[in-house]
Amino acid sequence: MHRTFRHFAIALPLAAVSFAAFAASSDSMMVSDCWIRSMPGDTPSGGYFKLMNMSDKPINLQSVSTDAFGMSMLHQTQISGSTSKMVPIDKATVAANSTLAFAPGGYHVMFEMAKKPLTVGSTIPVTFNFSDGEKIVAQCAVKSAAGK
Repeated sequence: MHRTFRHFAIALPLAAVSFAAFAASSDSMMVSDCWIRSMPGDTPSGGYFKLMNMSDKPINLQSVSTDAFGMSMLHQTQISGSTSKMVPIDKATVAANSTLAFAPGGYHVMFEMAKKPLTVGSTIPVTFNFSDGEKIVAQCAVKSAAGK
């Protein structure tokens, strides 16, 4: 029992440091769990994350950018019957005091024209631009195409 507590006491600060490395916030918004799917060659890469609005009014994510890619676009996967398609969107609204997840099969960012091959295990700085004028730079982990 004593050994388990000691491991927990050591692991907790390490987990907090790890979380902090992949979360960034401003006065009203937080970006967390950001990752980019590494794809071969010139195949566009998907970007995924969580947005937390800590204010009492809706805030829109208007754009996302990074120097690692030539272009990035907000998208949403829409399902109609048995087919699905990716549709570009101008903004994604995060309701007051809530969280919006960008995840495979839903909202996501398409990163296109990688300036150099992505290295799984590395991080890429990504800038998130919001309708209230705030900008947040978050470090996004590069993961394998399998998302692991």
